[in-house]
Amino acid sequence: MTPDGGRKAAIIGGGVIGGGWVARFLLNGYNVSVFDPDPQAERKIGAVLANARHALPGLYDHALPEEGRLTFCDRLEDAVSGALWVQESVPERLAVKHEIHAAISAAAPRDAVIGSSTSGFKPSELTSGGARVIVAHPFNPVYLLPLVELVGDTDHCARAAELLRAIGMYPLVLKREIDAHIADRLLEAVWRESLWLVKDGVATTEDIDEAIRMGFGIRFAQMGLFETYRIAGGEAGMKHFMAQFGPALSWPWTKLMDVPAFNDELVSLIAGQSDAQSGDKTIRRLERERDDNLVGILRALKVSGNAAGKVIAAHEVGLAVSGMHEGLPVTQKRQVPASWTDYNGHMNETFYLEAGSKATDGFMALIGAGPDYIAQGLSYFTVESHVRYLDEVHAGDTLTVTTQLLNGEGKKMHLFHRIYRGDGTLSATVETLLLHTDLKARRSTMPTADVAEKLAEFTRLHADIPADGAGRFVGERPGSR
Repeated sequence: MTPDGGRKAAIIGGGVIGGGWVARFLLNGYNVSVFDPDPQAERKIGAVLANARHALPGLYDHALPEEGRLTFCDRLEDAVSGALWVQESVPERLAVKHEIHAAISAAAPRDAVIGSSTSGFKPSELTSGGARVIVAHPFNPVYLLPLVELVGDTDHCARAAELLRAIGMYPLVLKREIDAHIADRLLEAVWRESLWLVKDGVATTEDIDEAIRMGFGIRFAQMGLFETYRIAGGEAGMKHFMAQFGPALSWPWTKLMDVPAFNDELVSLIAGQSDAQSGDKTIRRLERERDDNLVGILRALKVSGNAAGKVIAAHEVGLAVSGMHEGLPVTQKRQVPASWTDYNGHMNETFYLEAGSKATDGFMALIGAGPDYIAQGLSYFTVESHVRYLDEVHAGDTLTVTTQLLNGEGKKMHLFHRIYRGDGTLSATVETLLLHTDLKARRSTMPTADVAEKLAEFTRLHADIPADGAGRFVGERPGSR
């Protein structure tokens, strides 16, 4: 903990991975201290943060915690002081890591989690000089992808896993240590075979990328390897698949036990094709496109509750909104993702309704008609909505939605949502009429007594608050009544 009471993380090494760790912790409310002697470290981390601020909030339908404080330190000892988590992301040279971890172990709090981003070294190699450190290997971009491979001391990994889950990540604890852990060993196999395919003139770098992103890469995003092949076996399942394709393991399809000569000729061939493939797109533009695409895929997985989407949904539970604004409950607070905007750069009309729908869900939770209530077979169905578009909203804007109950008598729930932009501008209103419904009988019914009581309380609280714009019809001129 820091003197101001906030949680603190220390990042040692501010390259691509270190910058991603900075963004992940900072945007989840941690104060972050960075130690990196590179004079360009602050600029490089600033570029990563700009992308993270654009992308990460777009995964969620609730606002992230208030951003922490970022500090750059001239001494490692100052960076790690008071830290709950210390993450090393220096170059993959064992001698350098030994030197850094000796200093970290001497200066960091005794109960701090100390992780290394190493993609290849084992914990036994990192701790051979007496340092206390575990492998905490993430994937780029760290601020979006949830996977972190944990290897090392059992208790140390358990504490690390708890902290990682709280910032929306997925800790995968290896059963035992091995060179390159799990994911990089799999990637190495694909990488080796790809190098041969390019070297032998079978495919270009673009052909190989198309094979992945147009085919099995999409399947792997939701099902991984074994579940994908289980389905490939049809109704007979994995045994049938292995009986059919097992013999192919002895065929000379791949060159995984052989490596092409890694010489200047191969490097030039790969680099030239890769540069041509990306055309005039800068690295920053490619990163932004990657992040927007990942947000779209991850949000789709969140809806279905699959794979990485399940991790995001679980993290989002802890981001639930609360508070008041101008005498009304805040029922939705979130950032506008890029996917909500259209060719004009404005938020598309569809998503004003979605923001209103999420606010309705938030109000239902306030009156005791949330997920548990719905699981009992009762809910509210929307029967009519009216949206007024009052001002522009753009990607990255923070929306705050308040909800006023206009009528909660009997089976009806008549709501008036106000959607405010981050600068306080009232950007839209969404008026919604809902009927309480028995989900099994599929017909309207009276709410339970406790829900009706909550509605009566909100009706009383909101009765004297003006609802300018409520009750309008489409095309009605302002002031015509």
